[in-house]
Amino acid sequence: MDDIVAQPLRLLDPRKFRDRWTTADGEPRASVHLKKLETLWFCTGTLCNLTCEHCYIESSPSNDSLVYITTDEVVAYLDEIENEAYGTKTIAFTGGEPFMNPDMIPILQAVLERGYDALVLTNAMKPMMKVSEPLLELQQQYGDRLTMRISIDHYSKDVHEQERGKRSWDPAIRGMQWLSEHGFHIDIAGRLFSGETDEQMRSGFARLFERQGINMDAWNRHQLVLFPEMDESLDVPEITTACWNKVGTKPDDQMCATSRMVIKRKGADHPVVVPCTLLPYQPEFELGQTLKESFQEVPLNHPHCAKFCVLGGASCSG
Repeated sequence: MDDIVAQPLRLLDPRKFRDRWTTADGEPRASVHLKKLETLWFCTGTLCNLTCEHCYIESSPSNDSLVYITTDEVVAYLDEIENEAYGTKTIAFTGGEPFMNPDMIPILQAVLERGYDALVLTNAMKPMMKVSEPLLELQQQYGDRLTMRISIDHYSKDVHEQERGKRSWDPAIRGMQWLSEHGFHIDIAGRLFSGETDEQMRSGFARLFERQGINMDAWNRHQLVLFPEMDESLDVPEITTACWNKVGTKPDDQMCATSRMVIKRKGADHPVVVPCTLLPYQPEFELGQTLKESFQEVPLNHPHCAKFCVLGGASCSG
């Protein structure tokens, strides 16, 4: 853990993150147990209308390695939550772009009518606007129980489009304005990849919200969530059981202590459960087909566990 002190960027030591329970230095690896399933995420599929420069899940118009989840598959997990009395509060959706999934509206209807809060991560572009009418009906019926989290990587057009591609800014801003004008509960997901401080980013977003007439507080960490960058090729410390006190956090603070994600791989007969939104492709992190099977210890055996969660203090739930 001594190498947590900031150092020049270097490639990940190939000896690290090899053994599930032991670090490269032979120390016991830290792990996290699911204490309560507060949030259940669904990956709606990896297809997206954009090809971003650095997408941790490699979404694109051609990547269907994680296929569309169906309404029936989502409902089966909602049934399990209720049958097992897990007390889950929020059902969240990420992609890909969720609104490319043809079942997205009936999925949201099923979630909201059962009394859950719903969180949807979207780029607020054409796929969302194509279903604007039924989406507005859901908002009018369920109000603030539906939250739309819009991916605006930076407060400036140039930097945002460096990541998301040309002509990605204006449609996203129009989508954000439409959601705001129609009373949707919205928040923004930005990214700390420009070298600016948290304060500088929030100041920039505050100016953007004022300029665009968006009634949001950039200093509210729930309304504007700024995620650390993730690059699993770069070196990062492994987290040992002795690290918790040193880094000032604890296992129960980590995302995998309160959430799980359901994915469906291309060609698979059924979905599977993984610990969180960040580890969709690693078979060793599959925890079974059911939520009940996923109530098990998760070793923090991936660079994202260290950089994003433990050291970055981030959570996809906001």
